[in-house]
Amino acid sequence: MSQDTDNRLFEQRRVEKVVEEINDKEEKLYVRSAGLKESVVELRKTFWDDVTVNVDEPDDIIETQESIKQQAALLSEKERFHGKISEELQTLQRLRNTPYFGRIDFIEDPGTEKDSIYIGIASLMDHAEEDFLVYDWRAPISSLYYDYSPGPAHYQTLDSTISGEITLKRQFIIKQGIIEGMFDTGVTIGDELLQQALGNNASTTMKNIVATIQKEQNKIIRNERSKLLIVQGVAGSGKTSAALQRIAYLMYRHREELHADNVVLFSPNPLFSSYISNVLPELGETNVRQMTFLDYLSKGIGDKLTIESPFEQMEYVLTQKESEHYPIRMKSMDYLSTLDFKQLIDSYTTALIENGIEFKPIKFRGRTLIAKEQIHAYFYSLDKEIAIPNKMEMVSKWLQQELSKYQQQELAEDWVMEQIELLDKEDYMRAYHRAEEQMQSSTVQDEEKILRRYMVRRFFQPLKKRVEQLAFVNILATYQQLFTEWNPKELPNDWQDIRAQIATDLAQKFLTWENATPYLYFKGRLLGDSADRSVRQLIIDEAQDYSAFQFAYIKHLFPYTRMTLLGDVNQAIYTHVSKENPLIPAEHEESHERITLTKSYRSTKQIVDFTTYFAPGDEPIEPFNREGGKPELINLRNESEWTTTLLTCVEEQLEKGNETVALVCKTLEESEQIYHLLQDKLAIHLVNEETYTFEKGVLVLPIYLAKGIEFDAVIIPDASSAHYCSESEKSLFYTACTRAMHALIMISKDEPNLFIKAVPEALYNVKS
Repeated sequence: MSQDTDNRLFEQRRVEKVVEEINDKEEKLYVRSAGLKESVVELRKTFWDDVTVNVDEPDDIIETQESIKQQAALLSEKERFHGKISEELQTLQRLRNTPYFGRIDFIEDPGTEKDSIYIGIASLMDHAEEDFLVYDWRAPISSLYYDYSPGPAHYQTLDSTISGEITLKRQFIIKQGIIEGMFDTGVTIGDELLQQALGNNASTTMKNIVATIQKEQNKIIRNERSKLLIVQGVAGSGKTSAALQRIAYLMYRHREELHADNVVLFSPNPLFSSYISNVLPELGETNVRQMTFLDYLSKGIGDKLTIESPFEQMEYVLTQKESEHYPIRMKSMDYLSTLDFKQLIDSYTTALIENGIEFKPIKFRGRTLIAKEQIHAYFYSLDKEIAIPNKMEMVSKWLQQELSKYQQQELAEDWVMEQIELLDKEDYMRAYHRAEEQMQSSTVQDEEKILRRYMVRRFFQPLKKRVEQLAFVNILATYQQLFTEWNPKELPNDWQDIRAQIATDLAQKFLTWENATPYLYFKGRLLGDSADRSVRQLIIDEAQDYSAFQFAYIKHLFPYTRMTLLGDVNQAIYTHVSKENPLIPAEHEESHERITLTKSYRSTKQIVDFTTYFAPGDEPIEPFNREGGKPELINLRNESEWTTTLLTCVEEQLEKGNETVALVCKTLEESEQIYHLLQDKLAIHLVNEETYTFEKGVLVLPIYLAKGIEFDAVIIPDASSAHYCSESEKSLFYTACTRAMHALIMISKDEPNLFIKAVPEALYNVKS
């Protein structure tokens, strides 16, 4: 029997023993869980039976409260323990199928015995709870597996650095407790394991990468020192996957202080949020707060204004070039996205200390109680040295006092009694009992007085709440003055045209995407920012699509938060809004570290080689050695053949076993046209910005909604020079092509675009 066979038998027996241990632990936990559940249910039923209730004397009341507190604490502890058992059971269920994926043999000091360390998605102890059968991939010792080849190695614990030697590195493919593949390797992760992981069909959800984490990805995951971590990763380099593993690692490493509710992830669109939603639960962690930046802005701005989405902005840029307002809108996009415009807002806000803030009158039942001029006069009577947000709070308190006076005056008004008579039975009885408690005599007059107080307070309460929320400040009108009345000395070229167009939008209560962040920033300068200081970690995906103003605003809101920026300068499809990219930090950027991922794992070597020729950035791109067919360019002789050709391409890819075939279009307008053309001819799904789940099959979608997602096959329906006609669209075309894992087909109705022409013809196949 060969050494390889002996090793295989040994490892399979060990897997079986570990699975036995998992089954045994699971059985014991089920017994404990069932008994504890019965105990919790019984305790809920008999909660009040074991509580001494006596409210005759003050001491008795205290004793009753203490008794309730003790019983509630007992119930809470049992429920918490039951929840912990449930978590342990879920971990065991995840481990049963694949107990581990790696092994290293490590000798800590010369002359000591080697330790065989098996690494999986979670830790597992033996039955005596003394030795680790499996180490969690996030444990300090597990970093050896990702960072070193056999030979000298070390890892960092909380207290010290442990040095030694790795004598063996072994990787496993285990499914349903059976070893399907086993490789001894001298590199971090052997090609065999990656080939198998990457050669499969695209999934509707992102896969966790714990078994295939590369050394550079591991640097991202375990980085704890940088306040700002910038990850520039080429398409398919696994930057988003690494960031999600990073969240899981940090939550494991700082279990006591870092929780799901103080980690925020800004994702590019709702579909992407759905696509990555399974990764953390697979690793036994709760999903963190996920939202788009549009969601975040919308919440802060409120529903009184309509906000253009970044996708609507992109659609405008790509489809409205013939519009008479287009040149000015483009200049507006450029200027409003810069730090220069942020400085302009700061200057305007400083000027408002002297005069100019608009207010709203305080009205009650159709009449004005406090005119906006009165509020204006009171605000500007306050000390100018006091910050504007602090003065707003002082005005709010003054208004509350004034409203209390008016509230007292309203008690005798006829409308009050009319409203009392309209009370339904439930509200009337509530008011009556309250009146009864407060009455000092049983006269009808006293009861009516209390009821009147109840009714007036009920009507004034919403008004006071709005005053407390500073709703008396007319943010929109004050912001409009920046574009209608204010004339600073230094302004950009074409400012008169830019300001006129913005003023028109604001008059219609419409905020363009480039104006949404400035508006919310301005609102914060007047009312005070509600900075979320509970957020400890902020991850921004597709960071290259954030403007300089947007990124500055994020840093303004989260001044003490550690940030991870992920992106690819090659895929900066929104570069028309800013010349400054958050992925390229300024020299003065505090405590930042930049990690570059140059190897692409998503696409075959042939697709990566093809797209490298028109990648917009200067970063090198290294393909992973996974072979496949060359990209195909189909040149149509006749445009009338286009629909038939498109259908044929789709059918061919489905026949090859590709489960997700994406028709990636330049715009949503183009996507909708193709969808309506093909929906009666095949099963096809249209993806728009309202799409929240990723389905297998044939999809048609615009490039900007495909960001971060991968498909088995990508078909570009129109790759002609007439459709992609300018250098500025290079990032769009590059992004579309790099969504493909196994096959890339481009259809050209006439001359192919200049990006395809930049590629040597030997790197792709041409069909006519």
